Amino acid sequence: MSFQAYLKTIERQTGLDGSGLKAASDAKGYSEQGRLKPGIKAGQVTDWLKGEYSLGHGHAMAVYALLSGKRSESD
Repeated sequence: MSFQAYLKTIERQTGLDGSGLKAASDAKGYSEQGRLKPGIKAGQVTDWLKGEYSLGHGHAMAVYALLSGKRSESD
C-alpha cells in the first residue's frame, strides 16, 4: 500500500486529511505547527490515534511518519 493510500484511508475513517491530522496533533500537545515535539515517542502518538480514532497500528504509524517528517503528504 502506498503512503498516499494510507492517508486516503485515514481520511475516510477520521475525516481528517494531512493538515487536519497535524492540527489535531497540535491540539493534543504532541506537535507544534504539525511537527512532533522533542521527546514525543511513536507509542504516544499511536496510542492516541488507536484510542481516539480507532486506527490500526499501521495507519497510526503512517500518521507518526507524517508528523515526524519521515514522510510527506506528497510521498
